[in-house]
Amino acid sequence: MRNVLITGGSRGIGAACVRKFAAAGDRVIFLYRSSEEAAAKLAHETGAMGLKCDVADKKAVEALFSQFSVSVDVLINNAGIAGFSLFQDLSEEDWSRMMETHLGGTFRCTKGVLPAMIAKQKGCIINLSSMWGQVGASCEVAYSAAKAGIIGLTKALAKEVGPSGIRVNCVAPGVIETDMNAALTPETVAALAEETPLGRIGTPEEIAETVFWLASDNASFLTGQVIAPNGGLVI
Repeated sequence: MRNVLITGGSRGIGAACVRKFAAAGDRVIFLYRSSEEAAAKLAHETGAMGLKCDVADKKAVEALFSQFSVSVDVLINNAGIAGFSLFQDLSEEDWSRMMETHLGGTFRCTKGVLPAMIAKQKGCIINLSSMWGQVGASCEVAYSAAKAGIIGLTKALAKEVGPSGIRVNCVAPGVIETDMNAALTPETVAALAEETPLGRIGTPEEIAETVFWLASDNASFLTGQVIAPNGGLVI
């Protein structure tokens, strides 16, 4: 039985990952920022433990890890927020919040699990980026920059901790049916589906399958890679 920590685990891709790993018999702890009702329902459904923690908050993350009594075998850095605006309308606060949640949260939670992984000479870290981190998206400059940073972090850290038996990989989804994309109009979603070679957008469960495979022994020789389940929209 593995100890699995999933950030941003109460909804969307995170919740799908919680269900997948819990169903496989892993001991799952998931973090959430504000969705208390969804977190409680998911914990009841899966037997996973939900803990309230804003990964953008340095002190909150430090307090969380100071209370952990078990070492983490698999870390899934999934917590994220969306943001749509013209670049010239981006405020310092918007920019900082985007960076602190996506990139800062990944940094803090990874630092929290690494000492135990290094001591065991074993571990798996999976970071959630986005296809927009690979190619950029108009009116999503901050989001694209944060997700691109996660890709760079993944590649560099994989080189650094590989000799300690720790694998670090990245999943960069395309357009997925989640609350984060709820702001998109039906017309926009339809247009994106039409642009996608497979003719549709993806589901959280499909991303969870990719994450689960990366955490398995079937991917034991894979590190520093970006896996992009996007239906062919970005190739």
